[in-house]
Amino acid sequence: MKSRLNISIDDSLLERVKRYADKHHTSLSQLIEQYFRTLTRRQAGKENILDMLERVSPSKEETQNHSWDHYYRQRRRKYGF
Repeated sequence: MKSRLNISIDDSLLERVKRYADKHHTSLSQLIEQYFRTLTRRQAGKENILDMLERVSPSKEETQNHSWDHYYRQRRRKYGF
């Protein structure tokens, strides 16, 4: 079921949005509906994968491998092998 929605919007913004919708072969209603879907999906607790990865600390194995890589790179530069 669809419901009607009346909104007030700045005239210049409305013109830009109309051009955008025309260029992308869609309607203003579809743009607004998609925006609201995206907006409410984010607020429903769905989290961006990048945000989740920032909270994850690296494992000890990763930090150990990194330090070994750093050690070998330094030796390679110093001794040329």
